[in-house]
Amino acid sequence: MEKDASEPEPSRQRNGFVGVLYGEFTDMLNDRVRYSVSLTESALTVQRISASPGRTKVVFNLTDCVGCRAHRGPDGADAGAYFTAYFYPLKRRWMSAGVARQRVEQRFRVALVQDPLANLQEAERWAHAIRDASALQATRRDGVMYTEVRRPCRVMILVNPHSGRGQALQLFSGHVQGMLTEAGVPYTLVITEHQNHARELVRKVDLSQWDALVIMSGDGLLFEVINGLMEREDWQEAIRTPLGILPGGSGNALAASIHHYSQSPPAWNEELLLSCGFMLCKGLVGSLDLVSIHLASRQRLFSFLSLAWGFVADVDIESEKYRHVGAIRFLMGTLVRLASLRVYQGRLAYLPVKEAPKLPKGSIRAHLEPSTPQHPSLCSSLPCQFIPNSSPSQNPLHNHRSTNSNQNTTSNSSNNAVTAKRSETRSDGRTSAPVDSLLPGLDQPVPESWTVVKEEDFVLVLAVYQSHLAEDLWAAPGATADDGQIHLFYVTAGISRPALLRLFLAMEKGAHLACGCPHLVYERVRALRLEPLTPQGMITVDGEMVEYGPVQAQIHPGLARLICG
Repeated sequence: MEKDASEPEPSRQRNGFVGVLYGEFTDMLNDRVRYSVSLTESALTVQRISASPGRTKVVFNLTDCVGCRAHRGPDGADAGAYFTAYFYPLKRRWMSAGVARQRVEQRFRVALVQDPLANLQEAERWAHAIRDASALQATRRDGVMYTEVRRPCRVMILVNPHSGRGQALQLFSGHVQGMLTEAGVPYTLVITEHQNHARELVRKVDLSQWDALVIMSGDGLLFEVINGLMEREDWQEAIRTPLGILPGGSGNALAASIHHYSQSPPAWNEELLLSCGFMLCKGLVGSLDLVSIHLASRQRLFSFLSLAWGFVADVDIESEKYRHVGAIRFLMGTLVRLASLRVYQGRLAYLPVKEAPKLPKGSIRAHLEPSTPQHPSLCSSLPCQFIPNSSPSQNPLHNHRSTNSNQNTTSNSSNNAVTAKRSETRSDGRTSAPVDSLLPGLDQPVPESWTVVKEEDFVLVLAVYQSHLAEDLWAAPGATADDGQIHLFYVTAGISRPALLRLFLAMEKGAHLACGCPHLVYERVRALRLEPLTPQGMITVDGEMVEYGPVQAQIHPGLARLICG
C-alpha cells in the first residue's frame, strides 16, 4: 500500500523538523526519565514527559548558550550517545541580591536505535543545530556594528601571572579554561615573563596564525599589546586583530567597561571574569577608539583607557605597594593621598567636541551627558571649599573655567597646516603611523579653535575614554568604546578633602557629576594638551607611569577592534 505523502513519518515527527527541531531523549542517569526537547531559532525548550498534569517546562535562551558538543558515554557497552549544551544565563545570586551569569549544563542521551554510530550522528546533528542557532542569537546593542571572530578561531591568550594578587593563572584554569572548551575555542596560553614581554612578542609574531589576541591580566598588559601592534611595519593590519580582555588584575577597567556596554547588571571579581569569558566565547567584535599620546621626549604612545595627572595618577602609582590586597589597594591609596592632598600647577587646553550641547552658564549640568543617570546630591551636605574665599571668581563655574582663544571661526587653515606638517609617508606608500591632524608640535601654540582653561591650580586632571576607571569606578557614564570622544575631567584647587572623597564614592554609581561640586568640570573633547608647571609629579597612561612633562593627545575613532559581546 502506498503511503500518503502528506502524512509525515513518525521519525520526522519525533526527531526531525516539523516547524522546529524536535526529539525525545532520556535522562543521562535514569533511562526511565524522558524529555521532549524542541529547538527554535531563539530557544531550547525542555519538558519532562509524564502522565501527571502540569508538566515542568524549562526554556533556555540561545543568547546564553556558548556551545554544545556530541560525545559517547563513558561505558563502551552503551549504544547510546549524548549531546551537552552549555548555558550561562543571568540568575539570582545565592548569597546576595541581584543577578549574575551562572553556568547551567543540559545533557541528553540519544538511544533511537541499537547502532552506536547512528545515535552519535543524531547527537551530532542536534549539537550542530544548537551551535548554529546560538551563534545567530548573540546579544547586539542597537546602533552598533559588529563583526564576528572567525570560527573555528585560533586565540593567543597572554597571562601575566603576577597581576593583581598573583592569581591570574588560577583564575584562568578555574573559570575560563573550561568555558573555552565548552565553546570549542582552541587557544595557546602564553605566560609573560617580564615587563614588555607581551609588547616584544606581538611586535614580531606572525599574526596570520591568530584570529584574536586575549589578555588575562590587568589593563597594563593590554597597553603593552596595543603599543606592540602599533610599532609593527604592518600596523594598519595588525591593529585590526580582535582584542579580548579577561580581568586578572587590580583595576580591570576595560573589563568592567565592556561588561557595562553589554547592558548586563553590575558584576565584580569572579562574576566579572565569567561575564568577560562569556563574551569571548560569543565572539562579537566591535570598534575600539585609541588615543595617540605625545610626550616631551617625542615618544609616542597609544592608549585605550586614560591619561591622568595629579590625584588619580598619584593614587595609581603609590598604591602599587598594596598590590597584594587586590582592588582594595586603590581605596587604601586614596585615603593615604587624601591625608596629604596636593595641588599641582599647570596649563590645560582642549579641542571640544563640536556637537556638545550648550547649556546655560553657571550650571554644572552644562557638563552632563543626556544619558547620565540622575541621583540625589551626595556631597551637598559637605563643604566644598577647603580654603575660604580661594575661588578666583564669584561665579561658581568661573565662567565655565575656560576661554576659547578663537573669537572668530576661521581656524581651518591652522588645522590644515598641522595635518600637512604631521603627515609622514614611507616609500611603499604606507603611513608610518596614524596622522594626528589635530595636534601641533608640543613646542607650538595650540590652534585658535582650542579652549584654554583659565585656572592653573589643579587637584587632578583625568582624560578617560571608557566608562569605567576600575571595577567599582563608573567614571564616564555616557562613554562607549567607540564614541570618538575623550571624556575630560578636572578638579580645581580649593576642594575640601571630604568633598573629594564624596566625589569618588559617588563615582561608584556614576553619580559624581550630579553632586553639583563647583570644583569638578567635565568636557567632551577630541584632543587636549597638558603642561605641568609643578616640577615634580606623576603622569600615567592606562595606569602606567610615563615621562613627566608636557603631554598632548588626540583620539582616533575605531582604530582597533574589541571582542565585546
